[in-house]
Amino acid sequence: MNDQDILTHIQALVEEEHSLREGSGGGQAPDQARLKYVEESLDQCWDLLRQRRAKKDSGENPNDAEARPVSEVEGYRQ
Repeated sequence: MNDQDILTHIQALVEEEHSLREGSGGGQAPDQARLKYVEESLDQCWDLLRQRRAKKDSGENPNDAEARPVSEVEGYRQ
């Protein structure tokens, strides 16, 4: 997966997140499990993209970057 593929996946996840949240505007509660999955997937994608860019900037192979587990990505401090 290259940077453009990751960005395309991020865009699809963002659109789904918005759709899930907007769907709750009509009095319906969003599918909380799906929303949580989408949010976690977004965090993983952004983390992977940052890893790839850091590797590229330091002269390493960006393809060596790997998606980290949700438990690790969700534990980062902002």
